[in-house]
Formats: sequence, C-alpha cells, structure tokens
Amino acid sequence: MTADMSQSSPSPDRDHPGVIAPPPLIYFGFLLLGWVLDAQVLHLRMPFDLTLPVKIGAVVLILVGLGLEMWAGGLFRRAGTNVVPWSPSTALVASGPYRFSRNPMYVGFTLVYLGLALGLQSPSALILLLPCLALMTWGVILREERYLAARFGQAYLDYKDRVRRWL
Repeated sequence: MTADMSQSSPSPDRDHPGVIAPPPLIYFGFLLLGWVLDAQVLHLRMPFDLTLPVKIGAVVLILVGLGLEMWAGGLFRRAGTNVVPWSPSTALVASGPYRFSRNPMYVGFTLVYLGLALGLQSPSALILLLPCLALMTWGVILREERYLAARFGQAYLDYKDRVRRWL
C-alpha cells in the first residue's frame, strides 16, 4: 500500500525530518570505531576463530541486510518518494517489508553491521552496536516519526499503530 499524501509540509522552511546524520554514516562510524579500537588500542579479537561457518554466517547477514535495504529502497523509488532522510517524503510506503517493520532499511543496515563486525572479528564493534542503535533511535527514527506524523497525519499514525518500529 502506498498513499500519496499531498498535504502541506510540517514547516514552511524545512520539509524533512532533520536527522542528525545520514544513517549509513552513523552505522559506518560505529563499526569503524569498534574495529579501530580492537585493532589499534585494545587488541581484542572474538573468542572464536573465523571458521567457515562463521564466515558463511557473516556473509549471509551481509547479503540479507543488503537485500532488505535494496528491496525497501526500491519500494520508495517506485512510490516516487525520497530514500534519503534529508529530503521531503511524498508518499507513505506500507507494503513489502514495511508491513513488518517501519524501518526495514535500518534493519538491513543492522544486519550488514553485524556481518561485518563478525567478519572483522571485532568484539568492540559488536558492543558499539547498542549505542549505535540508541543514536539511530534518538537522532534519526524519532525525528522521522515526528516528521511523518506531521506530514501524513492520521494515515501515518494508523500505520504506526499497526507496524512495529524495528521488527
């Protein structure tokens, strides 16, 4: 389901949610910080070797995450709305993975992050996923939710009541 909502923007001078940073940059920053901490400062490694099952698991997480991101992003493009959160939203997408999660692209980023942290054998990156998700929630998702509620009104509030934020 895609609803075209041509309502006025939430504020006349800013028709975007005002996220603190691009979500891929947030994920990449935390992953890089964890990897650098382990490789250069703490010299930590996972308590297991990078065996074939672990490598396969890491690759599966990355591929599933990328697939989810592409599927969700493709639905945005087909609906004619912007994928990037610093541009106006012109349609509310509630089909495909958006039936199960209000943020399937961020779920995809999280899966990719987990796969890369495993592949890099970075326990610090795994630990830093928690503050990464907290920052994503506070600095991106809550801002997007306020924006979408102002932009799409009751249609978004009904969607928000039906579908969980993450899974």
